[in-house]
Parts: sequence; C-alpha cells; structure tokens
Amino acid sequence: DIKKITDQFKTKLGEGGYGSVFKGVLPSGIQVAVKVLKRTIGNDGEDFVNEVQTIGRIHHVNVVRLLGFCADANKRALIYEFMPNESLAKFIFPKDHSGPSLGWAKLHEIAIGIARGIEYLHQGCEQRILHFDIKPHNILLDNNLNPKISDFGLAKLCSKEQSIVSMSFARGTVGYIAPEVASRDVGNVSYKSDIYSFGMLLLEMVGGRKNVDASAENTSQIYFPEWIYRHMHQGFELGLNITEEEDAKIARILATTALWCIQWYPVNRPSMESVVQMLEGSMESSGTPPNPFVFTVATDSGSDLKAHQVNLTVISESETEETIDIAVPR
Repeated sequence: DIKKITDQFKTKLGEGGYGSVFKGVLPSGIQVAVKVLKRTIGNDGEDFVNEVQTIGRIHHVNVVRLLGFCADANKRALIYEFMPNESLAKFIFPKDHSGPSLGWAKLHEIAIGIARGIEYLHQGCEQRILHFDIKPHNILLDNNLNPKISDFGLAKLCSKEQSIVSMSFARGTVGYIAPEVASRDVGNVSYKSDIYSFGMLLLEMVGGRKNVDASAENTSQIYFPEWIYRHMHQGFELGLNITEEEDAKIARILATTALWCIQWYPVNRPSMESVVQMLEGSMESSGTPPNPFVFTVATDSGSDLKAHQVNLTVISESETEETIDIAVPR
C-alpha cells in the first residue's frame, strides 16, 4: 500500500511535470523513493508503462534500480531505491553560486559513471535504450556520490542494429535537446541525441552553472558552451579560477569531451564508448573540436556549401527544468 509506505505521503523529495516523489519505507525497513505519476489528458498511462518496461530490464551500477510498481484506477506509482544525496543538480547549481562543490576529481568520477551508464543503455542491454532526457536533475547520487541515471518516462527501445528511430514528437528538456530532436522536421533520430544531452550536462558540470545565464557579468558569458569553445579555440586558459594543475587538466578533458558531444550533426558526435575512453584518458580527443555552433547547408545550386552561424541559445534558454513531449508540426 503506497500510502502506508510513504506514511500518507508525508515527506516529499521532489516534484516535476511527471508528478511527485516521496520518501518511503518498505516493511523490511529499506528506504525507497516513491514516484507518483500525474494523470495527463491523452497520455493514458503511457509514461508509466514506458518506464516500467524500460527500466525493469536494466541492471547496472549507474542506473537507478526499480524495486516495484503499483497501479490502480486513479494512481500509478513507481518504487525506486532511495538516493540520499538527491540529484547532481543540487551540487553543480549551488544556491550561493560558489561553483562546483564536489571537487574536480569527484566531478570527473561522476562524469565517467554517467557515461558508462549511458553506454550500457545504448550497447549493454538486449535492446538499445534511448533515454531522451539526460540532464542533471535526472542523475541521482547514492551514499558514496556514485551517479545513477533515472527517469525513463520518455525512453524509447530499438534493436542494436537499428541506427535511427522514428519520432513524431519532440521529447526532452529545453536546454538539453539535440538540434535534430528540437527541429520542426523531427522524424528520424538516433542514440546520438543522448550524447548531445550528455555534452550539455558535462558543460554545466564544468561551469558550475546553467548553460544559459542571463545574469552573467559579461554578455559573452551568457551562453556558456559558446564562451568555453572560444576560450579553447583561441588557446586561452578556461577562466574558471582553477589553481591546481591536475584540476585544470580534468576541466579541460571534461570541456573538450563535451564539445565533441554537442556537435551540430549527429554523425560528428562520438559514440558513448568513445566518450568513456576520452573521459578516462585512454583515447585522445583529437584536440579542440570543430565549432559546434556553425553548420553547413547546400546553396540553391545544390553544389556549394555555405557556413551559417547558429545561435543555439534559442533552444537552450529556460528558467525551469520542464520536460516536454509535444507534437511537432510538419
């Protein structure tokens, strides 16, 4: 009984567009997190079924574990292992704006853990799992600050041999959605969309701030991904007030990997296996990545390519962590 487990929904851990999460205790004494889903018009429990089917087949140290679920006529709930340190967002977006509070070595470990979790979703399961909502709020931390990917309500399954999946809806959170998913012409997308989202998450870990911050001291710093790319491209220091050489090395590894992950065209983004190797230092990241904010399109003649500057701030600007799942006009 969900009410009994949560002591009448006494302790709320969080709330979002999906519903609310409450702290609970099983009869065995094990602490759990109970996610009570909202009923939305036209959804008919799709998110609930999707999450149960997806996460029920996953067993990985960097993916949150589903312990059970409950469904009746009015409410649907998912019971997860309890994560005492809440989400990564709490640590990389500190309220006093003092920057990352975990230390660079721990941030590096967390980044590798998240990458391994996504690699498992893409390659380690019987079917490939595309998450479609990788962001700091969906990365939970256990007692030892080990990261665990959560919230599979928007996930899609496909065979490992299938390079693309068909979508009629844009899904994800503004600021982390890959360009091809946010496009009005969304139709066929691939696992590379998760890699883009991971890159945006990595950059927020590096900056200790949201990627878009209108309150930044200089206008050039409002959109952090472009600011950090310019610094690296011009050979400057990262400008993150890092004093230790080893910390600076970690920050550069994270930033360089992130910029490869957010390349405009999916084909130019590395696989998650390569991302793990880049983060671990077992594979060179091939220097400064190409500019992620310029793409090429064919001219009217169709023979020449012309570079166009793209302002990604438009699809990254958001004051809230709102997950969307909306129809995209064709």
